[in-house]
Amino acid sequence: MDHYSNLKERIAPLRAAMYDFDLAKLRVVLHDICAPEVVFHLAFPFETIKGVDAYVDRVYAPLERAFPDLERRDHIVMAGPTPEGANWVGCGGFYLGTFTGPWLDIPPTGHAAHMRFHEFYRIEDGKLVEMQALWDIPEVMMQARAWPMTPSLGREWHIPGPATCDGIITAPYDDAAGRATCEHIIDMLEHLKRHPSQGGAEVMEMERFWHPRMSWYGPSGIGTGRGIEGFRKWHQIPFLNGMPDRGQCVDEIEYHFFGDHNYAAVTGWPDMYQSITHGGWLGIAPTGKKIAMRSLDFWRLENGLIRENWVLVDLLHMYDQIGVDVFARLREFNKARAGFDPETGRVL
Repeated sequence: MDHYSNLKERIAPLRAAMYDFDLAKLRVVLHDICAPEVVFHLAFPFETIKGVDAYVDRVYAPLERAFPDLERRDHIVMAGPTPEGANWVGCGGFYLGTFTGPWLDIPPTGHAAHMRFHEFYRIEDGKLVEMQALWDIPEVMMQARAWPMTPSLGREWHIPGPATCDGIITAPYDDAAGRATCEHIIDMLEHLKRHPSQGGAEVMEMERFWHPRMSWYGPSGIGTGRGIEGFRKWHQIPFLNGMPDRGQCVDEIEYHFFGDHNYAAVTGWPDMYQSITHGGWLGIAPTGKKIAMRSLDFWRLENGLIRENWVLVDLLHMYDQIGVDVFARLREFNKARAGFDPETGRVL
């Protein structure tokens, strides 16, 4: 078995412990595969956690209490090296289960609920040393009808896995194919950054990189755009209008690409800095404040063009940086609902 297939196998017990979710087994597996100094970089409000036990106790134990039949489903499992020489495994999928208890003050629904995840694992000498993960927590708020923010411009729905059902890559690692996929993505992003400083939409040459039936699967709060027009209308144009300085702080960030056959991923913590100015973004007034943004993405190429792009952005972290407490707003919006303490707004 090749090196990168071995890396995927290294985290297979972790995925298995979360399929028929078993908290005790998960703890044992993590202690086995993690280095003692392992660091978990997580979406707001969890943030960075050091050590396996703190990670399990603060993150998964409350989630399992809220979803007692919790289940993990992966639809992408890929691995590869970054140009800097690090080795990463990228997983994308959903946590799902029956939402029977409160979680992060989101009121339970009593129904099945799902939460998209992108989780990237950096492995050195056979041990997990770093994880970068984004969970679409706003997606759970929406399913609970407890969304405290502005409506999305894009389509909100249950994001599908790869149309070709080949995201869990088991074929031997192909360095040339993975490298070519990454080069296509990097070239595409360089062209995107040419607009608007170097000209109109034509300088991005989007038809050169994107399939005419592309799908851009954004996080809850932004939504999905279908086709180049849908991507530009529901995400790119509002994004650039509100943060025209995007892509200008590359010397302050770190982002790393890795590819596996016709899939590519990018990891970085954070991987963007920009300022909300002009007309604002997502209904947020222009603060002029420079903020960090975390985005973990997957792309799938088909016949040499990007057919699908899965994007998670830590929107709650972005709101926190501009002084908006989304969870406080959630409690205010929902304190009259049955099961809430009317004085604190918290779920009983």
